[in-house]
Amino acid sequence: MRSADDIRPVSLPDARPLVAILWMVATTLLFAATNIVVHAQGDSVPVVQAVFIRMVCGLILVLPGLIEIARNRYPRDAWTMFGLRGIAQTAGMVLWFFAMARTPMADVTAIGYLTPIVVTVGGALLLGEGFSWRRGAAIGVALVGALVILRPGLREILPGHVAELGAALAFGLSYLGVKRLTRHASANAIVAMMTLMAAVILAPWALAVWQPVSLSQVLWLGLTAVLATGGQLTMTKALASAPVSVTQPVVFTQLIWVALAGLFLFGEPIDPLVILGGAMILGSVVYVTLREAALKRRAAARG
Repeated sequence: MRSADDIRPVSLPDARPLVAILWMVATTLLFAATNIVVHAQGDSVPVVQAVFIRMVCGLILVLPGLIEIARNRYPRDAWTMFGLRGIAQTAGMVLWFFAMARTPMADVTAIGYLTPIVVTVGGALLLGEGFSWRRGAAIGVALVGALVILRPGLREILPGHVAELGAALAFGLSYLGVKRLTRHASANAIVAMMTLMAAVILAPWALAVWQPVSLSQVLWLGLTAVLATGGQLTMTKALASAPVSVTQPVVFTQLIWVALAGLFLFGEPIDPLVILGGAMILGSVVYVTLREAALKRRAAARG
């Protein structure tokens, strides 16, 4: 998911909250549809091979960004960050595919809300961003939410749960890389380079475990690239229509969509504690988002 830092902030008079909310609802539906397709495929294709095919299909969609990269010259530190971000994003994708294919969708989605928390902690530790006690309290609530979802000792911790925790960490590190890369490259170039690097990194691993795949399997994996790219586009439109503080709470609807899909399509019972834990994590994210927006407005007023 694209970081909010990639979007140019919108002045309040130009904001269209209802339009932004509708775009964000569309975003959650597209990302939920991506989850459903991956979950339905299960382990029919080795994880590394599945992610590789998805990324190769995605290269077609990011062709304009690849052309932009070929036409520009970037400093050495940008290429270093491209590499580090590509490794982190690739690891996150592999772990996410593994988790989503084998674990209840609502569990994976709820745990995935930890990614912005990782970005907040990483921003404080690695990028020198502030870390107030309010941020610390919000992070504490989010961690309690994760424990509510997992309930160690009270329910079985599946390998997919552990994989999604790793994915949240990897995606968080990846988004921190995006923050640095926006100084040198456009969002299109950043996404294109990530897709290319993931395909290159995964190629030897995919070939090592390669299994014959049918045309339908390739098309389904290609559909995940289309759905995820569509979600990136609608999210961009949402964030361009109103501040993040308006759109962020709508993200919770994705958990509702996948919980309902899990129930009606895959017979996965809705776990109220998973919903509660996801709400706690996302509530913490929304609080941090609103708090930071308020601080920026105060700083702008003083400046």
